[in-house]
Formats: sequence, C-alpha cells, structure tokens
Amino acid sequence: MPASYKAPLKDTLFVMKHLVGLERHANLPGFAEATPDLVQQILEEGAKFAEGVVHPTNQIGDQQGCTRHADGSVTTPDGFKEAYKALVEAGWMTLSADPQWGGQGLPAVVGTAFIEYLTSANQAFSMYPGLTHGAAAAIEVAGSEAQKAMYLPKMTSGEWTGTMNLTEPHCGTDLGLLRTRAVPNGDGSYAITGTKIFISSGEHDLADNIIHLVLAKTPDAPDTVKGISLFIVPKYLVNEDGSLGARNRLQCGSLEHKMGIRANATCVMNYDGATGWLVGEEMKGLKAMFIMMNIARLGVGQQGLAQSEIAYQNAVAYAKERIQGRALTGPANPAAKADSIMVHPDVRRMLLDAKAFNEGARALTLWGTMQADLVHKAATEEERQAADDIISLLTPVIKAHLTDKGYAHATNCQQVFGGHGYVEEWGMSQFVRDARINMIYEGANGVQAMDLVGRKLAQNGGRGMRAFLALVAGVIADAMQDERTVDMGAALEATVNELQGSTLWLMQNALANPNHAGAGATAYLDLMALVVFGMLWLQMAKAAHEELDAGAGDAGWYRAKLLTAKHYFERALPEAPALAAKIRAGSDTLMAMPVDAF
Repeated sequence: MPASYKAPLKDTLFVMKHLVGLERHANLPGFAEATPDLVQQILEEGAKFAEGVVHPTNQIGDQQGCTRHADGSVTTPDGFKEAYKALVEAGWMTLSADPQWGGQGLPAVVGTAFIEYLTSANQAFSMYPGLTHGAAAAIEVAGSEAQKAMYLPKMTSGEWTGTMNLTEPHCGTDLGLLRTRAVPNGDGSYAITGTKIFISSGEHDLADNIIHLVLAKTPDAPDTVKGISLFIVPKYLVNEDGSLGARNRLQCGSLEHKMGIRANATCVMNYDGATGWLVGEEMKGLKAMFIMMNIARLGVGQQGLAQSEIAYQNAVAYAKERIQGRALTGPANPAAKADSIMVHPDVRRMLLDAKAFNEGARALTLWGTMQADLVHKAATEEERQAADDIISLLTPVIKAHLTDKGYAHATNCQQVFGGHGYVEEWGMSQFVRDARINMIYEGANGVQAMDLVGRKLAQNGGRGMRAFLALVAGVIADAMQDERTVDMGAALEATVNELQGSTLWLMQNALANPNHAGAGATAYLDLMALVVFGMLWLQMAKAAHEELDAGAGDAGWYRAKLLTAKHYFERALPEAPALAAKIRAGSDTLMAMPVDAF
C-alpha cells in the first residue's frame, strides 16, 4: 500500500500559541495581520495542498527521477509541473516575502510551518521553492537596487527559481580551493567560467528562468576564501523591460544518480563564459552567500524533522494493523490468533522516541524561526541583538541534530515494518534514503559541530551562550514553581550542569590542544541539543497542564503531550552524562592511532 501523510496541524497551532506567541508581538511589522484565526486558516489550506496536491507526486518522483536530454535540458517527473504551477498560482511562495516584491509580508514562522508540510509531502519537490527563497534573500540583502527590482518580483512569486553554486569537483567545504573564474567584460558584467557540482534544482522545466548565484574569483583576487566574489548568472539573460533574452552560456552537464531526493535535479553545471553580474562588493562573496547558507541550514534541519514525521505516521498506522505475537503480559486480544505489534514495548519505544523528537523538533524550528523574525523586527536593538545571538548559536544545532536524529528515527520507523519496510511498495525506504542527504549537504554535520565549538561558543565573547543559558534558567525557575513540573525542571537543571561543565573543560583544554575540540564537538552539539529540547518540552508540558486546567479542547491530546514530555525526560536526558564523558575523553586516543593501523 502507498504511504500516506497528514499534516500535524494541531501540534503546529499548539506551538504557535504557546511557544511562538504571535499575538504577543502584534505590535511588530507584519505580525498584526497574523491573527490566530488567519494563521489557522492559512495552515489548514496549506495542509490540504501538501496532502492532496504535493504528496501524490512523492513516490512517483522517487521512481522516475529527473531526465536530462541531449541538449542539456532536464524534465521533472510526472505531476511536478502541475504541482509547481498550483503552488505558484495559489500564492504559497509569497507567504512571508516582502510586500515590496509581491509578498504577503507575514511573519517568517508562518511560512516555515507550511514548508514543513510541503517537505514531509515531498522533500525533493520542496527544494525547488526552498532554494529560490534562499537565493532571493541573498539578493535582497546584498544585491543592488537594480538587481532587486529585476529579479526579486519573479523569484518571490515563483515564476523564476534560484540556486546556490558553491561546490566544485575538487573542493567541498574548503571553498578557498575553488577555481571558477569571473573576468570583467568591460560593461559591468563578467564572464563566468568553471564547473560546479551537486547543484540542487540546477536545471528543470518548472519555471521560465533559473537565477544561479555563483561563487567565483576575479583575476586579481587572492587564491583564498578572501578572494571569493558572488555573481548572479541567469539561465536566460533578462532584458531591461524584464522580458527574457538570449540563453546564457551555461548548461547542465549531467545529473547525479543519487541514493535519495531523486526527483530533485542535482546537476553538474558548466559555465563557459556565461554572463554574470557581481552581487555586493568584489571579494565579499562568501559573506553574501552565507545569508543563503544560514537560511538553508535552518531549512535542512526542518527536512530532518519532516522525514521523521512522515515515517512515524506510517509506522504508527502499520503497527496498529499488524498482527504478530502476543503481549508479554498475556493475550491483549484473546479472540484473535495474535495481538497487534503495538503491545510490544520495544515497538512502542521506537514510536515514542520518534514522536518525542518530532514534536520537540517542530517546537525548535518554529521557535527558532521566530528568533530569526525578531532579529529584523523586534522593537528594540537589545531584543534584536539577543535574538540574533541565540539563533546564530543554535543554527548548527538545528541543522545537525535534527538531521542526525531525523534520519535515525526514519530508520527506526522503517524497522517497525520488519521485512515490509525493506520493500519499496510501502514507501519507508524512500523516507530513509531521502533523509540521508540532510546530514551531508549545507555543511556536513561534523562541520556544523566544529562551527558550534570552534566559532559560535566564543563569538562576541560568549554573549550568545550566556543569553541562551539565561533563557533556559528562566524556564527552569518557572517549572520549579509547579509541583507537576518540578521533577522535569530538576532533570533539565542537571543536564545544564553537564553542559556548563563540558564547556569549561573545552575552554581549559582545547586552547592547548585544538584536537580536543574536534574530538568532542559532535558530543557537545548533541548535549546542547538535549538542553534546547528539554527547555522546549518543559514549556510545552506547562502549556498542556494549563490547557487541561482550563478544560480546553481534547483532553486526551493534552494528556498524550504530557506523556510524550515525560518520555523525553526519562529516555533522552539521561544521555547527558555519557555525552559529557565523551567530551572529556579528549582526542589523545583518537590521534594516537597510526594512520596505517586503520
């Protein structure tokens, strides 16, 4: 039977109300219009669109993949053009975009909620609009007024799409090695020559034009990361009146044959003297591209959640129907020959682990996006700075932890199916395969961990970490005032102590031997994630108690929320001492092993 998907609308609205608190920010630009009723209506329609229009293309997209033709053009799988056209015509691309460019101007967190649904429904499809949003954001921040006027209206609507071109065959993370060159043409434009690989959405038939953002080096630039510039290189040149001109000198040389996300065109892009225009200042391209990369990293973290969510939903449905064995305590259904596998504690462990992760990760992505909103829209400079410090600190945590765990839970949910999970017709294999890339692209997760430990912790004298710990301390103090949450508060406090002790250990030891930071970085990132999730689950538990006290809504749903919170505190937070021990183990043993002994 084919996989199914139902958008987790109720949980989204719960997080919006209790953790995001849109109404509390009604005085900020774009927030006054985002009333609870309007947001609910938007997300209800978004859920229907994801479930009914996009999800039916998921399995066929995986089976067909994209096709490259002799002329370098690429066609997407059956149904993709129609779904993308519907996405654009319904205005879903414009939810949180600036009204100046045709957007609806709603808070970014509203668009983020919709993107989760779109990504669970079909991750490969969601990448086409997702990359366009990121490219448009980079142009909006770093581009000239003329560039914004030329490109942003049609990228905002989705009439044109966008990409980011960083990686080359000989260099991935180390962009200082890139060889793509940009030679001035004498008229303000540049001739771009080089090869880029792993370019998601690099060529396709969904839009009239594709706006590539390409990193390259000008002739006199130093051969390091400091010499990198950013260029707009459109598939079709754009005339002054906005109409499309001649085909640019660029082409998809080949498509990558991938483990997953097969319906997204991952291209080798060849630039042969293609015409491009500098974005921002020369040799300041990496800073401009990081605008797009940081947005993408938050989005990739959400992709980890999205694959875990759809895998979980299908595993639950299967577990309720699958009859196999008997409950350890005796037959649960004596009239039948066997019980459903929901009676088995280990099946429940896998499912409840996934549920606790999904709901915590949803809270983190929405609350994190709210911090990104506040960076630009908060009423005071102090509030904007605090939000920026916190989201900058947590971006690598969101990207790495959510994709690591999202993949792990997708795999566990496949395990619930037993042998059927290994058979393509059930769809579980696709979720696992699609989830795997999220740990790799937009900065592999080991790189994210090193970014956290090596750069983000010490940034601005540790101001972000201090702000984050103060925030957590406030949540714990609040929990300690209620006997129903005091145990959870104490457990989170103990986890914070492990984090602070590990931070001190790194400060004392990593300066003398930087390998200690490298060896403990991943464990440190996971330890910080436990604290972030614990803080959010503590707030959700408090909110669930309040809703039950008020007699609001579905009491069973809120009781399930409380049991899920309890599960997270009982099963996830105890990992903290082990993670701390791994950090303090340092790098001596790792680095002592001779290379030829591996």
